Amino acid sequence: MNFNKHAQKGNLFLKELAKELGDVSDINRANRLLRAVLHTLRNHIPQRESFQFISQLPMMLKALYVDGWIPTEEQKSSKKKEKFIEEVLRNDYFSLNKDFSKFEEGLKVTKAVFRVLKKHVSEGEYKDIEATLPKKLKDLLKSRIQYKKIKLENVYQLTTA
Repeated sequence: MNFNKHAQKGNLFLKELAKELGDVSDINRANRLLRAVLHTLRNHIPQRESFQFISQLPMMLKALYVDGWIPTEEQKSSKKKEKFIEEVLRNDYFSLNKDFSKFEEGLKVTKAVFRVLKKHVSEGEYKDIEATLPKKLKDLLKSRIQYKKIKLENVYQLTTA
């Protein structure tokens, strides 16, 4: 087992997330926020789906997902995205005041995490997770990615809808 290789994949994921969050240099913040969203997600999807989901994640992200987890058949899924975001905020207990100053930031961060996760798990698995969530929570996973051409520089800028 090559631990350096696993760490490298995890770090690449965190760098991608940090870039999506707007500060490529703040890997620690990306790690905290990823942890908060993953821990919230695992409380809202069935245990079986959790295991299928984490099987597709890089080893270091698997460790982050299961850290402190006591798997049970019981799930406490909320039907409202506001409650989901509030749980994300609570799960960021290490740096809540530093990472979030308002609810809208929690929503923005959660959607950013899901956009990056969507690139790293199969489309089928992502749809399976989406299918297990109540309708109002599915909106969190459905952040679309669009490419918009910038005329002056003739490059493509990634924008989110």
